[in-house]
Amino acid sequence: EVQLVESGRGLVQAGGSLRLSCAASGFTSDDYAIGWFRQAPGKEREGVSCISGSDGSTRYADSVKGRFTISSDSAKNTVYLQMNSLKPEDTAAYYCAGLNRRLYPPGCPLFAAEYDYWGRGTQVTVSS
Repeated sequence: EVQLVESGRGLVQAGGSLRLSCAASGFTSDDYAIGWFRQAPGKEREGVSCISGSDGSTRYADSVKGRFTISSDSAKNTVYLQMNSLKPEDTAAYYCAGLNRRLYPPGCPLFAAEYDYWGRGTQVTVSS
């Protein structure tokens, strides 16, 4: 069974940085992807970034390009989301999600419906 556990919640000022972690377990092959999503109150869940386990490719939402960086540490089975130059509009609950199947074309999707496994989320609050 795939399990995902997020950590790194925090309250930071605008312009600050925060790193989220997603500890993953239970993937049965390298055909997997892990994505970060966020949801602010009253808004739909939004794809932020993702990384493919099969080819290491990454994707970012336009709203975070140049500010957020996704990476993985295979030895620790952990995916990180480094968030720099944070803005108040980045305030949301952040969720780690995973899928474990081969994708055609390869890579990782930023659509929540593509993911089968979800963490419980971690809160990020950016003050102005």
